[in-house]
Amino acid sequence: MTSRQALARHPLSIAGALIATLSAALFCALTIAILLGWFENPYAGLLVFIAIPALFLMGLAMIPVGMWLQRKRLARSPAEAAEWPVLDFRRPRVRQVTLAVTALTGVNIVILLLAAYGSVHWMESPTFCGQVCHTPMQPQFAAWSAGPHQRIACVSCHVGEGAKGFVHAKLSGVRQLVEVTTNSYPRPIPPGAHMPAGAQAATCQKCHQPGATGDRIRFLHEYAGDETNTETLTILQMHVGPGSSSGRAIHWHANPNVHIEYIATDDTNQTIPYVKVTDANGTVKEYRAADANDQAIAAGQRHVMDCIDCHNTVGHPIAATADRAVDRALSVGAVSRQLPFVRREAVRLLSATYPAHDDAARDIDRGLREFYQSGHGSIDQQALSQTIAGLQDVYRRNVFPAMKVTWGSYPDNRGHMTSPGCFRCHDDSHKAPDGTTISADCEHCHKQVEPRQ
Repeated sequence: MTSRQALARHPLSIAGALIATLSAALFCALTIAILLGWFENPYAGLLVFIAIPALFLMGLAMIPVGMWLQRKRLARSPAEAAEWPVLDFRRPRVRQVTLAVTALTGVNIVILLLAAYGSVHWMESPTFCGQVCHTPMQPQFAAWSAGPHQRIACVSCHVGEGAKGFVHAKLSGVRQLVEVTTNSYPRPIPPGAHMPAGAQAATCQKCHQPGATGDRIRFLHEYAGDETNTETLTILQMHVGPGSSSGRAIHWHANPNVHIEYIATDDTNQTIPYVKVTDANGTVKEYRAADANDQAIAAGQRHVMDCIDCHNTVGHPIAATADRAVDRALSVGAVSRQLPFVRREAVRLLSATYPAHDDAARDIDRGLREFYQSGHGSIDQQALSQTIAGLQDVYRRNVFPAMKVTWGSYPDNRGHMTSPGCFRCHDDSHKAPDGTTISADCEHCHKQVEPRQ
């Protein structure tokens, strides 16, 4: 009769034993790491409690399969069933070798654990997402780096909770890997990587409470293209949340007692012919755009309104126009207002087409210096150098020639100055059967405040 030791010699059984042993050690170590709070990302629990146990079970399953294969092989060649050498621990040499092998195995396990720990943290890092595997995401990475969420990891917003979110993210990752490998990814990347379903409750509201603010003052700085770069200041009293002075609030859309659905007929959700509102009392009202037809509505994509329907670029803010980017740089002092016509010249240089960032940096530097060398009197060279550096930085963070990303590639729905934004629905043409419309009244959202003289 074939001995069990002989059956266990099949390479598949040996590999299964090794996989089971290593995955068991990995499971124990990473479980301890989670209990100590070392992992705080959506991948951790799924990796430790699903992926590694599955690997452990696979290793266990390989052992009997290998034994079955070995039984068949020994039935054909009984001579291969020779016994293995006996380990006699009474011999010093055997004890020394066993001790060395055990120590090296322990070292290997520690290395594997450290590699697993580092790999999980590396793969969840924005550097990995933006610079290593996801080169096409460089525009989003650069915008994120300069945005308000720069300390929030990508996976915190872009990976849903639970197994469904993990599987969706990994399948998307496989597709993206194929596109990167075959150089077939779209340029630019479509606006807004899809957030997981229920982002408002599961993601945004972990940090943000939409009902926490009543009114908020917003200052809008705009500059003319004249010699003195004349500033125009607009002050808006934004009716943000409950308790606003107008009795209305922008964040009414995020009220959990209100359910808003809409149908969009384009991939960027800029054309919305149909809106359905269910209020806190359960009353349902449906609004249709004046030019909407049943065929277009039926073919469109239905969405439940969420935070990111308005705040669609908050994670990766890329300026919609060169004008607004320059105004922002002027308002924070990155571009000096001391330089005559600087606003006009900055917009001209930033709006030009360049093959790459290095070409843009060189031409911005040369173009601005040549302009001020041609009869504008004495120019503060420090202010000029500061302005050149500021404009080069503005270009690097907003325009990416290789990905065909430029001003306006990604519409900003938070407002209505550079894209339809609010007016996608609030245009007075979306009408319900009772004749009411979705109002376009400006003071639903804000009121202009006159600055004191």
